[in-house]
Amino acid sequence: MSQTYPIRPVSPADYEALIEVDAHAFLEPWHAQMQLRERTIVEFDRTFAARDGDQMVGIGGIHSFRLAVPGGTAPAAGITRIAVLPSHRRRGILTAMMSHLFSDASRRSEPLAILFASESGIYGRFGFGLASMDLDLRIRRGEGRLSSGPVPAGRPGPVRLRPAEPLAARAELGHVFETVFARQPGMVARDERWWTYLLTDPAALRPAGSSPLRCLLAADEHGPRGYVLYRTKSGWDSDHLAEGRLEVRELYAIDPAATAALWSDLLSRDLVGEVHGRMRPVDEPLLAMLADPRRARPALIDGLWLRLVDLPAAMTARTYSAAADLVIDVTDPVLPGNDGRWRLRAAGPGSGGTACERTGEPAHVQISVQALAAGYLGRACLSQLAGAGQVAELTPGALAMLGTALAWDRPPYSGMMF
Repeated sequence: MSQTYPIRPVSPADYEALIEVDAHAFLEPWHAQMQLRERTIVEFDRTFAARDGDQMVGIGGIHSFRLAVPGGTAPAAGITRIAVLPSHRRRGILTAMMSHLFSDASRRSEPLAILFASESGIYGRFGFGLASMDLDLRIRRGEGRLSSGPVPAGRPGPVRLRPAEPLAARAELGHVFETVFARQPGMVARDERWWTYLLTDPAALRPAGSSPLRCLLAADEHGPRGYVLYRTKSGWDSDHLAEGRLEVRELYAIDPAATAALWSDLLSRDLVGEVHGRMRPVDEPLLAMLADPRRARPALIDGLWLRLVDLPAAMTARTYSAAADLVIDVTDPVLPGNDGRWRLRAAGPGSGGTACERTGEPAHVQISVQALAAGYLGRACLSQLAGAGQVAELTPGALAMLGTALAWDRPPYSGMMF
């Protein structure tokens, strides 16, 4: 670490200076209400600043998360609020900050680091791989007709919809969320801080002209089966035709009938000219339910980025879809503890544990740490990464073995930016 810009933890008294660096770097001011809201999720012992004398010139922080991985969960460092003052770019501050954050994650036995990238070209050089993709959906008025086939109930009892005040429905939302979380790699668990943060809706922070955050619950006599959080904004075109917008913030359901009921309601609202579903999963059930899926206009965007901080701990934290026994030669110039050859012995689902140990045996596959991270949650196709030069098969059949083992039946999805 350069002595010119020492990195130290930020105290609560430094919070306003921290926000000022963020505002400069991201080109937008922070409303006072936003500062108060964000402060509720800051972990000050995991928030750091690089200083030039007494001035704060670079910042970075971590949220302590539990990440859903294939077949289980693992501790993960949620890296956030990375910013360097424009006057201090190209001086190694970002590199030093990332190294500091990786060291903090390692000290706390977090084998994984995750983030959402403000610019997607930044974090590959620090060993992050693109671990999940999201869909952006836009469905115009009259284009949201679902196919006429029957929708399986998923469980007995008809689905009933009812509006609810978001904070008052916290327990029901939590039940649905935790049910989905248990089977969805890429999601992060939420504690009470995060639920309060997400459901608190100060009027000063709402997009101009938008409604308060609204909630629609899907339930039966046994309890909640799904929910959607959304906002609306009225609008009219030059011919005085309704052109309102409905923005889906998040929608989770635990069975097909609840999914269909929620989307059917949203897509048939009066005065709504377009429903916008942002950050939706790539296996969004709605695309298979629509009579004409082209009308959703799906656009693919990058989602969660992931980094292996402790390679053997990360590789043994997840379950594998098929048995595999092979040596992978991992290239990691940023964290030398991961660099080198590792023998991965993975049992299939329900067949026992997994081992990942250093070895001197010849490698079957050579892979960059970014490519391994991209495949860790089950998203990446290793043959695609091999075509891009990030993976090399050294023994015939080894790439298929590793790719099959890493694959999962559900594409990873995070759904919450942090």
